[in-house]
Amino acid sequence: MFRREIREYTFKMLFQISFYNTQEELDEQIHQFLALESLDEADRAMLYGRYKDIIPQIEAIDEDISLASKGWKLNRMNRVDLAIIRLAYYEMKFDSTVPVGVAINEAVELAKKYGGDESPQFVNGVLGKLALSVE
Repeated sequence: MFRREIREYTFKMLFQISFYNTQEELDEQIHQFLALESLDEADRAMLYGRYKDIIPQIEAIDEDISLASKGWKLNRMNRVDLAIIRLAYYEMKFDSTVPVGVAINEAVELAKKYGGDESPQFVNGVLGKLALSVE
């Protein structure tokens, strides 16, 4: 599986965070999502592991996003944009195998594919501010 595919699946899993009240509900939906995708067991396990690595960091990630996105409360953000920013910032801050510039560029590409007309610029702007704190 290529990094871009991994990133896209991870984005889709993080997008689901906004729709479930408990971690148990979310975990169940993630398992169902992965079961429905045509993936081999190794890819499923790798994607679930990546998701489980990100989830404990969400609170800290959201705090930093809130600081960087002045004038935008997280609950007002487009859910697609928020999931993309969460993933990219996780990669920037916690995944040393992904260069900051690559994380931002890939996030903008996801925003172009899944977000609205303003999404690429918004995602790029927030991540640009966040990048200052990780470089």
